Amino acid sequence: MAISISLVLLLLILAVVFLRNGGLKISHALVCALLGFFLASSSMAPTIQDGLTATADVVSSLGP
Repeated sequence: MAISISLVLLLLILAVVFLRNGGLKISHALVCALLGFFLASSSMAPTIQDGLTATADVVSSLGP
């Protein structure tokens, strides 16, 4: 588990650096996809899912 969390943190840092540079290339997109893959298999996945669900509920309840 320690290797997985370290890898997630490394990929997160790389994704932030790539996005801040302004150009998202194929290699950058691959890093972002790997970040998502490893986040989905980490212990943070349920928390992220709950947060996204709550955000979607708030947005869908807003009226025009």
